[in-house]
Amino acid sequence: MAQQQDSWIPPDIDTDTPSGARTYDYLLGGSHNFAADRHAAEAAERIMPGIAQVARLNRAFLGRVVRFMIDQGIRQFLDLGSGMPTVGNVHQIADRAHPGCRVVYVDRDPIAVAHSELMLAANDHAAIVHADVQYPEDIFASSPACRLINLDEPVGVLMLALLHWIPDEADPGAVVADYRRRVPVGSYLAISHLTSDQQTDQITSAVGMFNRAKGTDQATPRPYSQVEAMFGDFELVEPGLVGCGHWRPAGTGDITDDPETNRQIYGGVGRKVHPNQ
Repeated sequence: MAQQQDSWIPPDIDTDTPSGARTYDYLLGGSHNFAADRHAAEAAERIMPGIAQVARLNRAFLGRVVRFMIDQGIRQFLDLGSGMPTVGNVHQIADRAHPGCRVVYVDRDPIAVAHSELMLAANDHAAIVHADVQYPEDIFASSPACRLINLDEPVGVLMLALLHWIPDEADPGAVVADYRRRVPVGSYLAISHLTSDQQTDQITSAVGMFNRAKGTDQATPRPYSQVEAMFGDFELVEPGLVGCGHWRPAGTGDITDDPETNRQIYGGVGRKVHPNQ
């Protein structure tokens, strides 16, 4: 069994420290994670019960956002910080709603990239870029983006459970602004972000525990005002920036009976209506 597992681990990977992508995969019930990722997730769950449900609410939010954008005419997506390939990826959701949609995934985790490359090898409409989302010029210049993303047409840009992994000193607001500037009028931007102004003590404790594990990723929860500011002058579509469970829920899996759980990650979608936004 160990040999079989080793075959899917890229060389030079430290499996003893957790990563955000693999911990999230475990919380979603995925199988591409290591003991360190599972221990980090379980420790966070002990500090903040319900964190696995928060991850699933965020995943359900992804599905609703993609279907909403397709209803608005979006046919190409840039999924930044896409993470491990689990059930309900963007290209799977999009293909069911409108076959032929094009998707470019981006992640810096080599394991997430390796698995995505295998999963997408025979797919002409989707590909992954191994890159750091903090450098959009590299992403837009990549071969997959040049092949699949047409910047003369609106793009659906997805930054779900991503920006809280970018530290303040890297200026995540400026990173988002660069993406907003590059896409044409009619494009949409979706953001979900771990909050620091709901269940503050529990979230601070859970995030502190994860960060102390010295993983490759360090989380920075942020308050509502900072998350909202990341949309810049994009017009927020109804219902605005809300707990992601409250963003246009369509069924029982989209929202829970616990109002605190629904608000632990903010979610919203904005539309570019002016060229200079």
